[in-house]
Amino acid sequence: MIDLKNITQKDIGKWVIYHDSFDKKAEQGRIKSYNNRFIFVVYACSGEWDRYQAYTGVATRPEDLEFKYKKGVR
Repeated sequence: MIDLKNITQKDIGKWVIYHDSFDKKAEQGRIKSYNNRFIFVVYACSGEWDRYQAYTGVATRPEDLEFKYKKGVR
């Protein structure tokens, strides 16, 4: 779970994993932006991850996300 109170502009572009509580699937994406309720994540960009900002971010609940890499790693 990502705590929305602790997210900053430095987290834009970081890789996250979405955990669906219904069918237990996990999906990888990159943070595009956030507001006081959601984190907007790009999950699909035709493999053009260096251009992820040009793609639509999906409003995702912070409690369904975790950072892919731990702090200090990668």
